Amino acid sequence: MFSPSLDPVKVGETISYFRKQKGLSQEVLSGLADIGRSHLSAIERGERKPTLETLYKICTAMDVKMSTVILKLEENL
Repeated sequence: MFSPSLDPVKVGETISYFRKQKGLSQEVLSGLADIGRSHLSAIERGERKPTLETLYKICTAMDVKMSTVILKLEENL
């Protein structure tokens, strides 16, 4: 049976890519997104998958459209 799922490592790598492009540390981004730094770190390492709400907060804090992040993620899958 086909069971599609997102690779959490690819999700984290994509978020990390945009964070670094913006020149933001995890500490700064997590503060801007109002999430814990350890939570952001776990997302970037692929240990946790962000909810849509958390992804939206992260994207908004980086001033990147969520659709841009999703398109980059799809390229990496």
